[in-house]
Amino acid sequence: MDHPVPHCSDELPDSASALSSTGDGVWQRLAAYSYLSAPERLEYVAVMRVFCSTLLADLAVPDVVARLARDTAWQGQPGADMVTARLEQLVKWGNLLRSSHTVKAASIAEYQRSRARYQLSKLGEQVQRDAEEVLASADAAREVSSELLALVDRGLREIATAVGWPGGADPQEALEKVSTLFVQFAEFAESVRDFYAYLGQVLSRYDLDGAEYQGFKELLLDYVEAITEEVAFRSPRIAATLGRLWPDLEELLKLIGAHATGLGALGDGLPEIRVQRSRGRELADWEALRDWFVDTDGRGSQVDQLRDATLRALQSLLANAKRMLRSAAGEMSRRRDLLRLAAWFDAADPEEAHDLAVAAFGLYSARHLGLAPDPDGTVPAYVSWWNGPTVEVPVALRERGSRAPRGRAAAVEDHSEQKARLLAAAREQATARQEAADELRSVASRFGQVRLSAPAMALLLELLTTALGNSMLRWADPPAPHGFGLQDAQAVEAELDLRLTLRRVPGRTTVLRSVDGDLVVDDVEIGITTAERPGQGDAVEEVSA
Repeated sequence: MDHPVPHCSDELPDSASALSSTGDGVWQRLAAYSYLSAPERLEYVAVMRVFCSTLLADLAVPDVVARLARDTAWQGQPGADMVTARLEQLVKWGNLLRSSHTVKAASIAEYQRSRARYQLSKLGEQVQRDAEEVLASADAAREVSSELLALVDRGLREIATAVGWPGGADPQEALEKVSTLFVQFAEFAESVRDFYAYLGQVLSRYDLDGAEYQGFKELLLDYVEAITEEVAFRSPRIAATLGRLWPDLEELLKLIGAHATGLGALGDGLPEIRVQRSRGRELADWEALRDWFVDTDGRGSQVDQLRDATLRALQSLLANAKRMLRSAAGEMSRRRDLLRLAAWFDAADPEEAHDLAVAAFGLYSARHLGLAPDPDGTVPAYVSWWNGPTVEVPVALRERGSRAPRGRAAAVEDHSEQKARLLAAAREQATARQEAADELRSVASRFGQVRLSAPAMALLLELLTTALGNSMLRWADPPAPHGFGLQDAQAVEAELDLRLTLRRVPGRTTVLRSVDGDLVVDDVEIGITTAERPGQGDAVEEVSA
């Protein structure tokens, strides 16, 4: 069953009564911005995004709820009652309109859910579009489209040339050139305004550090200079072309208007409907273009204002340079640091505030000056401060209130090359010892037949010395002619998998030959084995005389 959507006439005031006076009309338009400052502004923005994502569509409350459920900006699960309240408030502010769309419902319940439908108003769409642009690029530095100025210059000269042709300009070609010209000029003028607004925001800061100042200086000296040079070069040519075109401009606009009426015919037939023509179709658009480049009212053109703004920017740059030079001489502004310290004091309890004051200003008590007394002069406790010796205060502490040395801190010394050399030497030494151990194991049973290398002989002597140090002398039992024997005389080098054992054998002579000389060991038997592992015995190879 079909039911028309009911509505009350008092809820939707007539447009004529709403705009009965200029003040009421201005208030009605400004009310469309109310949702951006309301406490629930994030929810309102989410609702407006739903409507701005459609074209000429009306949505019911269930449709809006379903789309908001996929939006992360809405806190929690959206409820139908809450969404309805937000939609009704947006209708009162003029951002949304109630739709007169006929509702097709299969039941009374479905009709009750879908009878209220809403659509986006022109003013609401424009406000939301501006808000999205502000949210997306409010803090960004917009690049100036200076290349468009050359296109504007070229387009004006082409239009002026076409007007001077025999028979006049072609209406369709002139319409295309005018539309393109004003689109390019609007983009260029908007980028200039945005960039200089950002520039003014940076210029208002007096706490730029060295890196920020360097980047800001390059921005002014390079980028702004390039912009002003381009404008200074193109402006006289554009002004001359406009002066040559101006006498024929009204005739050109009439020619274009007769060729492409557009919505102008609707505005002529219905005077109560206001029609906003595309840029360049009205004489006021051309006057605004001329005022940008030519001073027509004695208040200066936009080019003059651009030149003055650049000069003020350079003056602000010099002011920051002077401030930084004063800071290098000890006259630095500590405004940012003091504001941060004030915030810490505001959030601290009394005990923390005392600690902050001591740490920030060095306001210690008289008994804790932090200056070491003269070790050679002892002052008794009963001596008054008036008569006692003075303490020599360092100049840095007396003048700046800080003991910290000034100037740049020394860089940490790089020891990477030294570490690399030490690691290489350690690896080389470990490799030499391993080769010496392999040599000892390979010739353990025939020491008398080979001549050891110097590293192998040094390792053997090292193990022999360790084994003798670890040995225990005991009397031979039964008593021997030589009187004593060796017990536990061994040395183990686990990393090299090498073990040396000594056993006293009377009459045995061991000769160890090397390139550095020979060593004769009497009454001792030397055994070279691998180090003992769990579950593995030692294969002992004895050295014969």
